[in-house]
Amino acid sequence: MKEKIINFFNDVVKEMKKVTWPTKNELKESTVIVIVVCLIIAAFTYAIDMSISKLLEGLF
Repeated sequence: MKEKIINFFNDVVKEMKKVTWPTKNELKESTVIVIVVCLIIAAFTYAIDMSISKLLEGLF
């Protein structure tokens, strides 16, 4: 059992060496894109929620 665990972690280390890590600039650009998309989705969700709320208030 101990040998399997050691082999697992050795394999993890090997695979992590194969990973292509992003540069600082790529990471910054991706972060900005994620934040902007989240804000757009939040604004869209808010607008839909407010529209449905007003519609339901008008019906009742």
